[in-house]
Formats: sequence, C-alpha cells, structure tokens
Amino acid sequence: MELRAGVTKQDIRQKIWDYMESQNLADFPRPVHHRIPNFKGSRQACENIRELDAFARTREVKVDPDKPLEGVRLLALQSHKTLLVPTPRLRTGLFNKIVPPPGATKDILRKCATSQGVRDYSVPIGLDSRVLVDLVVVGSVAVSEQGWRIGKGEGYADLEYAMMVAMGAVRPETPVVTVVHDCQVVDIPETLLEDHDLTVDYVLTQTRVIRTGCRRPKPTGITWSKISPEMFQRIPILRSLYQRERPAGAHGAHLCEAGHKPTASESRIRRPQHAPWPAEGSVSTAHNPQHRQGPPPDAAAPRTAVVHVGGFPVGARVSELKQALRERGAAPLRLTWQGPRRPAILIYQDLATAEQAVTALQGLQLGTRSLQVELARCSRDK
Repeated sequence: MELRAGVTKQDIRQKIWDYMESQNLADFPRPVHHRIPNFKGSRQACENIRELDAFARTREVKVDPDKPLEGVRLLALQSHKTLLVPTPRLRTGLFNKIVPPPGATKDILRKCATSQGVRDYSVPIGLDSRVLVDLVVVGSVAVSEQGWRIGKGEGYADLEYAMMVAMGAVRPETPVVTVVHDCQVVDIPETLLEDHDLTVDYVLTQTRVIRTGCRRPKPTGITWSKISPEMFQRIPILRSLYQRERPAGAHGAHLCEAGHKPTASESRIRRPQHAPWPAEGSVSTAHNPQHRQGPPPDAAAPRTAVVHVGGFPVGARVSELKQALRERGAAPLRLTWQGPRRPAILIYQDLATAEQAVTALQGLQLGTRSLQVELARCSRDK
C-alpha cells in the first residue's frame, strides 16, 4: 500500500480503513472506520503468538479488548496464564482479571475471551495489587516492520501502558505485541511518532511473525500537563495515580479545571501555553522523567481567546479534528465539540496564541471539505 509524501497519522488510518472495506477484508463489526479492524484471518494471526518464546514464558499477559485479539485472549486462558484486560474506556479502573469458573469447558473459555465474557467472568484489579505483566498485546490500525504503531486515534493503548508504568506493572524490557492483517503493515515515517506513542516488538499477521528489533524507548510515565481536564474527571484511576505521584513533585494543572478547590499556592498553576491535549481518550507520556513534573507555577493567567471551527463533513468525529489540530501545531487548552453540524469551540491561552492558531489552520480539511476557521467576535473585541 503506497503512502504519499507528507502523510499524517489520520491519512494512514483512512487509507487502511478504506482499503479493508473496499477489499472486504473485515468481519463484524463493520464498517471498520474509527475501529481497530476485526480482519478476516485474525484467529490465524493470533495463533502465531505460540511461536514467541515471550508467550511461552509469560505468566501474566495483558490483552486489549479489541475483537481481533479474541484469539490471543483464548490462548492465554487455555494456557492457564493470568489474563488481564483493560476495563472499557478505563471508567472503573485499569485492569479486569478474567477468572473462568472451576472446570470451565472449552465453550466457557471461548466465552471468557469475548467482550461479554470479560463482563461476566472478571474481577477488578486495584492499584495496590501486585501485578507484573510479562507480555502486552495491543490492537493497531497500522504498524511498520520497524515497530512504529498507529492506533485508532483515541490513545487508550498509550494511556494504559503509561498507567502500567506508573503502577510498576511493566518494565522497559516487557515485550509488546500487535496483531494485524498483512495489509496493515505499512511504512510509517518515524517523524510521525511522538514521545507518548507506544512501539511494538512483535507484529503478528495471518502469514508472518515480524520481530521488529525496535530500539526506540517506550514511554516511561504520564505527562500530567498533557492530560485534559475532561479525561482527568472521566477516569478515576488517573486521579488516584496523580495523588500518588504528587508528593514526588508532580504539580497538577487539572486541580482547578477538574473541580478541585485550589489552595493559595495551587491557584497560580495553569496549563502550559503550547501543551497539546491528547486525542479523544488519549494520554501523552514522556521518556524524560522530568516531563512528569507538570507545568511550573506561573503568574496569573491572561484572558483566554476563542476560535470557532465549522463546515465539517457529515460523520466527522472529534478525534479527527483533534488529530488535525495537533498536526498543525494548533492544539487548544480546551475544545468543545457540538457535533459536525455546529462549529467547534477552541479555547486558547491568549489572543496572540489564538491568532497564531487561526493562521496555522488556514486551508485545513477533513476529508474533502475545507473547514471554516475564525477568531470569535468576543476575542477580536478584547
């Protein structure tokens, strides 16, 4: 699959989703757009994990809940390994441990490996549990033979890995595996990778086992200054991890924004001017532990400024807009999404930053539609 010069992550996602639909390479659920594709041949690809010594040695394996990874979850249960599955959108914690009933039949184990089985046969794992994951298996939309990975744009795999690092559940040498169709293995420019992007050590397809030899360091923790207030509110375990790290010097930009009544010293903390929020549901992490410190105390924040973005195509998603804004270097402090039929509201640190964003976003397109970008009247009148 050829990719044009200047390609973005969203371009790659769209190309693969379109190709898999046009070639009928996917099973339910369809269409595959905005999903980790459940591709035809996924069970065969999952079976290839048996060839990895890392799987043979592992005792605890974390496998994402994506449909194409169902075969790996089943193999883990059949091999009597401890299977951990992230809770849906991390609403109630980080992991659920799948516990089949005593004397479970093959049919029961198959059910345990499904999303319904995760709900029916699992128990939550708390932060204080002594979990040490030996192998991590994630879904992907695209991956390269070098180990560069692109997810569906919501960033939960990156978030989960960062949280596992924070709770001491993974080590730098813990192998990371992804399972994809052959057509999802493409050339990905390394320049698209950010510090928070999780790389993989093995790629399993229905025909190949690829050992990437990836030497790019994996994320080493959570960059709190890049967690959105909405995410901080939505995911309770993030708040718990923040409270654990805070005595070590992690200052929280979210304390005011997430509903916390600030102390006198906290009231001066604000988000850094150019810190982009992650894509919907995503988290940014950093190799440099100093990046975990959060934004430094600063003087009183200047008045914010507002930019309106409209003219979205039918079916546009907020994750696509966030990705485009980040790639243009115009990520706001906050974004209010009102659906594709109404303008999105972007809040920037100050008028100068908002004007820079308007300039950077000229000519922005989603699909074939050119978006309308303008500074809000209330900002122009300041």
